[in-house]
Amino acid sequence: MSRPSPVRVRPATVDDVDLLHRFSVDLATYEDEPDAVTSTPQTLARDGFDKDPQFAALIAERDGNPVGFLLYTFNYSVWTAARGVFVEDIWVVPAERRGGAARALMQALARECVAKGYKRIDLNVLDWNPARGFYERLGFRWIRTWLPYRLSGEALETLASSS
Repeated sequence: MSRPSPVRVRPATVDDVDLLHRFSVDLATYEDEPDAVTSTPQTLARDGFDKDPQFAALIAERDGNPVGFLLYTFNYSVWTAARGVFVEDIWVVPAERRGGAARALMQALARECVAKGYKRIDLNVLDWNPARGFYERLGFRWIRTWLPYRLSGEALETLASSS
């Protein structure tokens, strides 16, 4: 049996916005939220590749074909006095899972963090997602005492308009 060709990871460019959007929709569908994606390729071009990028992304390819992506934003910790990254989305097409693409994406992000002096990578994982074991094998630690909270939509508007 022949071994699959290696996965190559590269930074996403504005030319990848259609791919980023399609992979985002695929991920939302996998997470049982098929209508949750309200971004468009145009908003991704504006928000990721304009003068003040709001995110960065990596693309995993095998034999020149895109097989996954990782989209991240930046954060800052006063505890470490350093920037870090938050992995917003990571997706590998089903046929490529267990083929090294997710590891290659995470490894590329870790290398970028170390090279730039960023001190940590954070992410959230759905409790039912089998990828939890993968992240733990990479060295991620589940912070059992911390619970994610989110304020959005009508609740955000209500708080903003309250006196």
